[in-house]
Amino acid sequence: MIQGTTSDAGKSTVVAALCRALARHGVSVAPFKPQNMALNSAVTADGGEIGRSTALQALACGVEPHSDMNPVLLKPESDRGAQVILRGRVHGHMDALDYHAYKRQARAGVMAAWEALSSRYDMIIAEGAGSPAEINLRDNDIANMGFAERVDCPVLLVGDIDRGGVFAQLVGTLELLSASERARTRGFIINRFRGDLALLDPGLTWLAERTGKPVLGTLPYLDGLLLDAEDSIGRAGHDDGEPALRVVVPALPRISNHNDFDPLRLHPRVALTFVGPNQVIPPSDLIVLPGSKSTRTDLAWLRSQGWEAAIRRHLRYGGRVLGICGGFQMLGRVVHDPEGLEGPAGSTPGLGLLDLETRMVPGKQLRNVAGRLSPEGVPVSGYEIHNGVSEGPALARPLVALDDREGERADGAVSDDGQVMGTYLHGLFDRPEACTALLARCGSAAAEAAVDYREHRQRELDRLADTVESCLDFTAIERLLSDG
Repeated sequence: MIQGTTSDAGKSTVVAALCRALARHGVSVAPFKPQNMALNSAVTADGGEIGRSTALQALACGVEPHSDMNPVLLKPESDRGAQVILRGRVHGHMDALDYHAYKRQARAGVMAAWEALSSRYDMIIAEGAGSPAEINLRDNDIANMGFAERVDCPVLLVGDIDRGGVFAQLVGTLELLSASERARTRGFIINRFRGDLALLDPGLTWLAERTGKPVLGTLPYLDGLLLDAEDSIGRAGHDDGEPALRVVVPALPRISNHNDFDPLRLHPRVALTFVGPNQVIPPSDLIVLPGSKSTRTDLAWLRSQGWEAAIRRHLRYGGRVLGICGGFQMLGRVVHDPEGLEGPAGSTPGLGLLDLETRMVPGKQLRNVAGRLSPEGVPVSGYEIHNGVSEGPALARPLVALDDREGERADGAVSDDGQVMGTYLHGLFDRPEACTALLARCGSAAAEAAVDYREHRQRELDRLADTVESCLDFTAIERLLSDG
């Protein structure tokens, strides 16, 4: 199991790297994250929902993502409550205290998923969540050491040197563990190092002597690394040269699946900007309203930040607007949530840019899909994760045509003047042909430089695997896997 001293220490990246390296050695390997809190999610082969980073790790292993790989997924709906996904399916909505009490029951689902996965693969690389030293969360822990103790697996602890204080992170975390947990921690990995390793050697020697634990290696800071993030939005797009297209995305409080924009981050002719609270909304060619876990609440936030007026002004000057999933729902006349599936029951007026209404209904749509962009006919592929059902005249001009078992299915809408577009499809920009066509609709000359994000993922995973094999004591890691 890979655990970290903090959130974003690099656990997900290290697990993905180890998974790809082991798979390249011919090992039957799978990832496992007992509990995850994230709004970036993926649809699994068995029709469930797991964290996006775990799905990426499955890709690193060369296997289809399965709901057993991330049995508990928490999708925050407010600062104190979340939707609880158990083994790929919605279990319910809980506030933080209720979930903390529920963890004892959730553990049964975690263990069942672990056992099912263990029966199908020779090796499993598990990933912790946050830090194992979060004292207030130790009761009935299923995310870190509580899980490791229960399945009796060795742990490697990752610390991020780029944020500073890595020796304090590692030693402090170890000091806050129980005696059995300290014994279970077999060594350290230092992540995101910049500079000459010779300058770090005295610190590594001190760390090993102070703790009695080996440092199994130091991973360098990898410039330009871009892979599906667990939850943090991270950096924006390119800021070098003169962009052909300016894309602006509101960083909604409950933004979901923001990895939709990773192909645009990579595009050398696109300037992608996420605009947060109380920031100036810059001029742009394309505004994209992203997915949201709480559509009506985020729509109210959008209005409070002046986005409604900015969008209307943007359209008057000939700009384009695209809505994805929750963002698509916001473009309609009204969003109804009569059962309070995403917050207080009620209805909220939409932006009124597309003639449709959306109603939140029980039973989340979870589908991996493929089809064609209309009318260009170029291929698109991705996934749907949503509760809402949209109806209205605007759907007569769909953005995409998807292939279902029953035949072709229209999705999304385009306004009569072509300026406003919307779809439930996540992954819209992943294929270069679709990215090119959509940017061309915005009058961009950047089309020919689109990146195939599917191929990019594979290259980056191989880059990670090359790094861990060259920088870590891989023989010691393989020994831990076989002995553990």
